[in-house]
Amino acid sequence: MKPALLGLIGTLILAGCNSVSYYGGPGLEPIPGSITYNGQPRSKLTKSPPGSSFPHDFIDQYGQQVEETYIIQPDRSLIIAHRRYKPIRFFGD
Repeated sequence: MKPALLGLIGTLILAGCNSVSYYGGPGLEPIPGSITYNGQPRSKLTKSPPGSSFPHDFIDQYGQQVEETYIIQPDRSLIIAHRRYKPIRFFGD
């Protein structure tokens, strides 16, 4: 158990050494309803530390419920790390 825990901690430390972004990928392209759809938000998230993430739920242009996860970059810009389309639920289901 201890070697697995040490390996996990080491992996997390190495993942945090990326100087360009806290998220290894370029991020997803924004869609209508995304916080970054019309560019980066004007207000900077000054109270949240770089590397932290937060969710955003919205309804897209096709009426589907979408949940996106954003990660705050060192320059305070946002990157979409994950997008999930939630199933449409009807009353009585």
